[in-house]
Amino acid sequence: MHFPDDVHGLTYFDGTYLFEHADPKKGYHPEWKSYIFNHGRNEVQAFLISSALFWLDKYHIDGLRVDAVASMLYLDYARKPGEWIPNEFGGKENIEAIQFLRTLNEAVYREFPDVQTIAEESTAWPMVSRPSYVGGLGFGMKWNMGWMHDTLDYMSQDPIYRRFHHDRLTFSLCYAFTENFMLPFSHDEVVHGKGSLIGRMPGNDWEKFANLRLLLGYLFAHPGKKLLFMGGEFGQWREWNHDASLDWHLLEFLPHQGMQHWVQDLNALYRKEPVLHALDFSHDGFEWIDCSDWEQSVICFLRKDAASGKPILVVCNFTPVPRKNYRVGVPAGGEWKEILNSDASPYGGSGQGNLGGVEAVPLACHGRYYSLALTLPPLSMIFLKQPEAV
Repeated sequence: MHFPDDVHGLTYFDGTYLFEHADPKKGYHPEWKSYIFNHGRNEVQAFLISSALFWLDKYHIDGLRVDAVASMLYLDYARKPGEWIPNEFGGKENIEAIQFLRTLNEAVYREFPDVQTIAEESTAWPMVSRPSYVGGLGFGMKWNMGWMHDTLDYMSQDPIYRRFHHDRLTFSLCYAFTENFMLPFSHDEVVHGKGSLIGRMPGNDWEKFANLRLLLGYLFAHPGKKLLFMGGEFGQWREWNHDASLDWHLLEFLPHQGMQHWVQDLNALYRKEPVLHALDFSHDGFEWIDCSDWEQSVICFLRKDAASGKPILVVCNFTPVPRKNYRVGVPAGGEWKEILNSDASPYGGSGQGNLGGVEAVPLACHGRYYSLALTLPPLSMIFLKQPEAV
């Protein structure tokens, strides 16, 4: 939560340290050169909570994202020994800020139960998205910063080296259900010299678009709620600039049209299939088929829900090598229809795939009695599902 030191703002508001701490060891942020609210004062809490409720009431926004929550939770954040003051128990936790966050979330959900509060919290602080009455901070969701950093780092690797970084793909599932996570490809990833999402993808232009389609498909398939900042959905090359419009003219070109079409179809599939979102925050909504094929940079898993009993199989090939007759174990025999393929021609892909579907045969694989022999197109992901009974 930022508190700039602009002279027309709240700093030194009435000639005293009214909103901020007087001691710079508690009241000044050395990393951002900004002030820190004195969350222990009732007046400060009332001002901040009233501000939050005002946006929800008058502007009807559907969520609040609290920035840099870690800097609020830790008294020693960005400080060296001797530059911070311990709490009353001798610890580094900011007890006043913790209580403020709980009070804020309680007030928001009491007055506006249909909105979301989301914490950008970059440490392993426990129970960020758990209710305050069980000891949590009370947020509805938490940004999954680890998943975002690991995934972008993996995707920026030349595919020939990705097999040495396979753990970046799989590690997130070790903790994916400890919080109500949101997967954030936000404004922070396309500003301050970081470039655009497509600009981080390796290879020639065709491979960059294929990689970005794969990245965004993986975003939609992975457990957690989705966040994609504007411009990424059609592959804007230029870094985002708040003083300029998006480069909508790029949609005159087929690769960008294909990217936009892919994201449209991902959204449509996501809305149509509850298995992709109903149990995002539960182990019951996800099951690995195989996460160990690091040599070929392939992963495959199931997304599930409690109602339908018809899981969706997701298979990702993170290399530009097409893989024929790639065998994947599945939980049931019969036909598995290919319902989405990022390499399809309308998206700008090479048009390789499984001709609409594959029959599962009674050949054991991956600990299952049935398996599919799939064609995995280059730098692609495919979604398969058994058809509903007529």
